Amino acid sequence: MRVTALIMAGGRGKRMRAPGEKPLLMVGGKAMIDRVVEAAKSAREVGDVIVAVSRHTPKTAERMRGLPVKVIETPGKGYDYDVQYVARRCGLEVILVIAADLPLITGSVLDRIVDHYRRAGKPALAVMVPIEVHEKLGLKPDLVFRIEGREVVPTGINVIDGRMVGEGQEQEVLVAEWGELAINVNTLDDLRLAEEFLRRKERGDGLAIMWRKA
Repeated sequence: MRVTALIMAGGRGKRMRAPGEKPLLMVGGKAMIDRVVEAAKSAREVGDVIVAVSRHTPKTAERMRGLPVKVIETPGKGYDYDVQYVARRCGLEVILVIAADLPLITGSVLDRIVDHYRRAGKPALAVMVPIEVHEKLGLKPDLVFRIEGREVVPTGINVIDGRMVGEGQEQEVLVAEWGELAINVNTLDDLRLAEEFLRRKERGDGLAIMWRKA
């Protein structure tokens, strides 16, 4: 059974300091939310795609209603609350939760993540990037965890069992040493970095993919 991709696109994006809604920012000539939706739709492990919007992102909601995705308006009470709201409202089982500010992800990356989730055999999976990847890219993350002696940063991608939302789910951690997962577009500097990374990737000099279990 394929998973449901849940793209979270209801945040205000206060740190962006740019006119308009953050999911609609252009990255490489394409709206950021469009890139995330395309990645989810191209993943072979993904069945349905749901885009969670809120009163803060009405133009994003309007744009998404023109695409072959399901659009759910959430209460906009916070990321975790809204994930739980959609899971319960739609009766979802396995959910691949993706932040809408990850314009560099691909369907193949999402497939690898879902495959790791299934092999781990735990109800939840958190995807992290080592702090050294952020440092190499000149990024200064707001949130850093230490896991087994290594500093890692959340990517904004998780897999959860929707039947257990609101409960303490046993969690696997996947550490992915890949720059594409490190670039969450929260500031204009992040946006410029995403643009540069796309140009580098087109030239064939993007960072290598390395996977390891934390």
